Amino acid sequence: MINRELYLAKIRPFMNKPFVKVITGVRRSGKSAILRMVKDELEKMTVKPEDIIYINFDSMKNSGIENGADLYTHVSKRIIQNEKSYLMFDEIQEVINWEKAINSFLVDFDVDIYITGSNSRLLSSELSTYIAGRYVEFTVYPLSFAETFDFLTGYKIEQTTTSIDEYFDHFAKIGGFPVLYTSNYDEDSALKIVSDIYSSVILRDIVSRHNIRNIALLEKIIKFIFDNIGNTFSAKAMSDYFKNEKRTVNIETIYNYLSYLEDAFIVYRVSRYDLRGKEILKTSEKFYLSDQAFKNAIIGIKGYAISGILENIIYLELKRRDYTVYIGKLDDREIDFVAERKGKKIYVQVAYRLSDEKTIDREFGNLLEILDNHPKYVVSTEKIFSDNIKGVKHVNIVEFLLMKEY
Repeated sequence: MINRELYLAKIRPFMNKPFVKVITGVRRSGKSAILRMVKDELEKMTVKPEDIIYINFDSMKNSGIENGADLYTHVSKRIIQNEKSYLMFDEIQEVINWEKAINSFLVDFDVDIYITGSNSRLLSSELSTYIAGRYVEFTVYPLSFAETFDFLTGYKIEQTTTSIDEYFDHFAKIGGFPVLYTSNYDEDSALKIVSDIYSSVILRDIVSRHNIRNIALLEKIIKFIFDNIGNTFSAKAMSDYFKNEKRTVNIETIYNYLSYLEDAFIVYRVSRYDLRGKEILKTSEKFYLSDQAFKNAIIGIKGYAISGILENIIYLELKRRDYTVYIGKLDDREIDFVAERKGKKIYVQVAYRLSDEKTIDREFGNLLEILDNHPKYVVSTEKIFSDNIKGVKHVNIVEFLLMKEY
């Protein structure tokens, strides 16, 4: 099990503090492993193993704990009086009314609570109702490009002798789900595993939870989104697409299905930001995937769509680093990403290749129109032909992903 220090560093300041630690993310992204890492750290801090109550609700042995009352009864019997207890609940959303039990534990006992879940709305809405102001959330993403090296080689990137470009090509195709890096899977086998993860999420977190009957329509909406990663989205355009296929789909239905996909961490919605008006726009947002391999596994690897895949990889990297990310609008120009964190801002343009002067002028020109001193990057797959054009940095995508700071 590789230590995911990126997330542990975020959680540590809240350990032994009166906040429920909520670890969220798409299934199989590594939430359970991080929870076990926290458990190991607590034990190293002299917490006694008997004071740690760990329950995984994906396990059949815990299937008898069906609701919050069951959970409260089961756990309260195990809590040692006059000692602090550490409660760890994995995939808590499988328990009906779990949030009432969490609230009762906080009221009745001296506890430090950690929970994981794979449904953003279920966790955020219920927690806000019962323990508003008493929880902190951490989103876990599949492995970053840098993290995959620990799984593939056991060495840090600078120590490996294999071509980094080959590693990146592999990563861009099969994605970052940790299970893929526990054995030497070929590309086809890896994408089959990703497809199975996708099917599990769709069935358990969307179809079953929302009682969806028209599964064929859901799959068509998903494939439309997957096929348009990096393109601006409109429900009307999707509705027109279905009309061309002789199907009538209500726009409200489209938005409902999209919200289900967001809740299950299959997709992330990214709003546009008007750099002139300094406001978030309500139209023409984009969608990116929680792992680029979902697209490759479900609709195949398509060469023409590589730019969208590269954008998806950069988007996830910015989110891992806790940036708030927007699509930038500057008059009639588009900036791929405007990312903000703790008062710092960066601008990023992503291109597959800067193959001609027109492309170079467009990618650099969009950023040169922004008249401020925040860092600006053009990221591509090419080796660098110029480090800097009037203050805009050209960075190879591998180097960008490995930079310590932007």
